Amino acid sequence: MPRMLDVSDEVRAEIGDEEADRLLVGDDAPRSYDCTSCRTPGDPENDRTSTVLFVGEETAVLAFAHATCIPSQVVSVSEEQLQGAVRSITGDSPASASDAGAAAPQNVPGGQAVLGITSGLVLIGGELHPALVVEPTAPIARPGSDGPGDDFLPLLIEQGFIPVTDTTELPTLLGGWSVLLAAGQLHAVLQPGTDGGGQVAWWQAHQALSVTDGWRTAVQKTQRVLIYAAPVGSIGQQPREDLLRDALDKAAAAGKLVAAAMPLAGTPGA
Repeated sequence: MPRMLDVSDEVRAEIGDEEADRLLVGDDAPRSYDCTSCRTPGDPENDRTSTVLFVGEETAVLAFAHATCIPSQVVSVSEEQLQGAVRSITGDSPASASDAGAAAPQNVPGGQAVLGITSGLVLIGGELHPALVVEPTAPIARPGSDGPGDDFLPLLIEQGFIPVTDTTELPTLLGGWSVLLAAGQLHAVLQPGTDGGGQVAWWQAHQALSVTDGWRTAVQKTQRVLIYAAPVGSIGQQPREDLLRDALDKAAAAGKLVAAAMPLAGTPGA
């Protein structure tokens, strides 16, 4: 039976024609796999399957995913992240799901503050949507500015984020941005590169963040993630999703919340 395997041109360019052809005829392809995005089983003889090549500084790892979750592509990650992805792919000591709400700060350009990320599910229109809430640990100054002001929200609005006045409305899709979920874990929020270049990390986890099974199920259904952002001190680390929603509502009422919807990395924006 023919394998329902997709090897994109960029993956083929990295692994070579010979290895790509061996995959397509089934010589090197697995009989079954755990999808590197949603972590549920897949069968390349019955499921449309994507080859996903993770490339680090010194190592490259080929993984497999449902084509409905993520298309065949090359994903550049740090060597540390790649080793974390390998541990997740092989099922070796993944991070606890209880860590999903913990902040994984990453230095923003200039090193003036770090961004914390909290994952959760937001109920909108009777449907659960996977969300990420971004809050810096200190005021974000505009690049080149010496002032003490907080320009975090104005900078995001200039990038296309929309101010939120009602959290019961779905944020609009932000073109060129995406969320990288690999091996069932959160790796980065990507933004458009300069001068038409490829995407670059706007936020990148020091160590890949685990998300709950419910969050992965929701993102597999919607194929997009809602990103909410607020200035330092607006949201805080909330232990429960109902408290997180309350904090989002209060930030929106105070005019301190912006949002956007983003597809999974590499998926169509529509």
